[in-house]
Amino acid sequence: MRDWRDERIAELEAQGAAKDARIAELEAQVAAKDTRIATLEEQVAMLMKRVTNLEEKLRQNSRNSHQPPSSDSPAERKQRQSSPSPRKRGGQPGHGGAQRELLPEAQVDEIVDLYPAECEGCWAALPKVQDRCASRYQQTEMPPVKPHTTEWRRHQVTCPHCGYKTRAAHDEKVIPQSPFGPRLMAIMAMITGIYHVSRRSAVGLLFDLLGVRVSLGALSAVEARVGEAVQPVVDEAWEHVRGAGVKHTDGTSWYQAGLSMALWTIATTAATVFKIVSDNSKKTLQPLYGALTGILVSDRATSLTFWAMERRQVCWAHLIRKFVSFSERDGPAGAFGRQLLDYAGLVFDYWHAYKAGTIDRATLIAWMAPVKKQVREVLDKAIAAGIAQVSGACADVVEHEPALWTFADVDGVEPTNNHAEREIRAFVLWRKRSFGTQSERGNVFAANMMTVGHTARKQKRNVLAVLVECCKAQRHGARAPSLFQARPVPVTAAA
Repeated sequence: MRDWRDERIAELEAQGAAKDARIAELEAQVAAKDTRIATLEEQVAMLMKRVTNLEEKLRQNSRNSHQPPSSDSPAERKQRQSSPSPRKRGGQPGHGGAQRELLPEAQVDEIVDLYPAECEGCWAALPKVQDRCASRYQQTEMPPVKPHTTEWRRHQVTCPHCGYKTRAAHDEKVIPQSPFGPRLMAIMAMITGIYHVSRRSAVGLLFDLLGVRVSLGALSAVEARVGEAVQPVVDEAWEHVRGAGVKHTDGTSWYQAGLSMALWTIATTAATVFKIVSDNSKKTLQPLYGALTGILVSDRATSLTFWAMERRQVCWAHLIRKFVSFSERDGPAGAFGRQLLDYAGLVFDYWHAYKAGTIDRATLIAWMAPVKKQVREVLDKAIAAGIAQVSGACADVVEHEPALWTFADVDGVEPTNNHAEREIRAFVLWRKRSFGTQSERGNVFAANMMTVGHTARKQKRNVLAVLVECCKAQRHGARAPSLFQARPVPVTAAA
């Protein structure tokens, strides 16, 4: 006979098992909820980080990033204009002004002498006597431009003895291969390659200005010939910048038939060279710089790490934009950014005092010593703080520390890379208008022409005169001109 207590025990055990199952179920639900909460928290953290990054990108402008002023929004441009320079437009007090100088008499084509007819004192007739101190006025005018065309005719003559017909030989030394002369080819290439007029507009300009009809295909062929003609001059400029003691470099994007490429410049006080390459890798860029001699001024691009840090100068203008972006954040990041900006201000105050001649090199070095220490202390604190997108950037600056202060120790080195940025700016504007080039031949033409144009101007040479010389040298198989010769080519040679 079954005892009722056994039944009760079995019932209670069943209830306990049911409760244990329920507890396990609830624990599983709680664990699932915890997992879900952890997943959601991760998603929220990731989204918050993304929002922060996007907000920071929205705040980026030409003041706190590498973006050019043209990329600023209308509101940001208005903000720049709302705090104008205290100086008024135009010449400043004490500025002597600039007036057009009169040409010497040897360069004047026509002189019109004006004499007074009678004396203003007694009204007697006056003789026409030359006055060495005569008041002089000049007006320069361009006569109508008419192209000069030369035609070569190879005549065929019948022999009076045997009746055989003989045509004059085709002598390539006499009959040019191109239908355009050296000066006209130089003008055509200069219009598109130096002044960046589109080919279609250049065709119209050549007809309207010079009365020369040319097709788009012929213009492109001329570009190729001139690009080859200036190659010796370009090679000479490259040799010069590679051997220079101080050189500035900068790079930007370029497009060939829609494909992304890279455009780089190396600039010195005497020459500027350009090169369009496939990418920004160290393997691609290092051969451009030759033996890696001298001081290289640049930004902190990772593709330039092949250059010894002790022989580099990092651009402080880029650093200031980075510090401005820190200062616009809340919390410790903003505090670090403001401290770094204050020390950067001291750097340029001391540098400008040195450039103005109020302090000497020894004083500059002495004044910079405590600033170096203070900047490093702030960077170390920012690194230790572990702030996203701030600590890592500060660590990168510390890695470049040997290249931060070269300008204070080495004569001829600037603290910024503004020189290279100004040189490459014209190329950037060309890219924006033309969307790049369509072929490797176009890359060579663009880089060669810009190299010749910028270097010739630094050498105070007339660009058209240099191009004409190169085209003539190519035509006659002669040696190309030197951009670094002691005697400059007269400007009148381009007339």
